[in-house]
Amino acid sequence: MLLGGGEADLAMLQDLRRHAPQVVAADGGAALALAAGMMPLAVIGDMDSLGADDLARIDPALVHKVTEQDSTDFEKALSRIDAPLVLGLGFLGARRDHELANYNTLVRHAHRACILAGGDEIVLQAPPDLRLDLDPGARVSLFPLRAVTGRSTGLRWPIDGIGFAPDGRIGTSNAATGPVHLQFDAPGMLLILPRSAMPQVVQAVLARRGWWPAL
Repeated sequence: MLLGGGEADLAMLQDLRRHAPQVVAADGGAALALAAGMMPLAVIGDMDSLGADDLARIDPALVHKVTEQDSTDFEKALSRIDAPLVLGLGFLGARRDHELANYNTLVRHAHRACILAGGDEIVLQAPPDLRLDLDPGARVSLFPLRAVTGRSTGLRWPIDGIGFAPDGRIGTSNAATGPVHLQFDAPGMLLILPRSAMPQVVQAVLARRGWWPAL
């Protein structure tokens, strides 16, 4: 699990730890880990948002300071974690510019499987092929950050033949009619689902042998 300094709480942290017990922090996200009684395996970032008292509690060998300012702490951390799946908490909500930058990072690093959780939702870069057994009526929102096309079964409004683009067609508030099968021809589509779908998505992602190739 990767912790950030945005909106998060201890209850959500403990819930997500069932899926990702090992914790890495992006800069100020270390404060949440320490508040939960956990020492992160690593703290990665420019260290401009972690308080001095919290920083003093962490072994300096675990702190990886990245001083360049061309990327966010989320990108600094995600690009340096070698794991089959990263669950991110504390990267949605709070500052809107940071949240938008985090969505940008998901797409630009589409080869790294990552699911962001916040509130009642999860957000991920849609993989090439995904099957989920969703309840009828469950919200399935699609937001393209690149021009992308795809196919679907199990959606109230099928996406076959639609050319999605950030300045064109988007897929807000679609809904499942039962089990859903999504396929995309290229990276670039954000998939927004209820947080209750997290266990299924984690299982589906870990079952895949590949993700998107590095861009």
